[in-house]
Amino acid sequence: METTDATASETAVLVGGPADGTRIRVTDRPRVIQVTYPCPVDGTPPGLRAEGVFVYRRDYGVKSEPLRYGFDVASP
Repeated sequence: METTDATASETAVLVGGPADGTRIRVTDRPRVIQVTYPCPVDGTPPGLRAEGVFVYRRDYGVKSEPLRYGFDVASP
């Protein structure tokens, strides 16, 4: 019996929040998508960075492409 590690990816759309309308490709229908956005930092050591973190949760009512992930205002 031969097996493969290849799993098909699907199109998903992010709804609400800072990434509203963004289309992405997902594999294995993850429950949560994390989006980060770089934030400017002033007067810090070289190499230090800050990122805003935004969480999108899968809408289980959507069964076919594009899958839908809604912005979670309570996260993180």
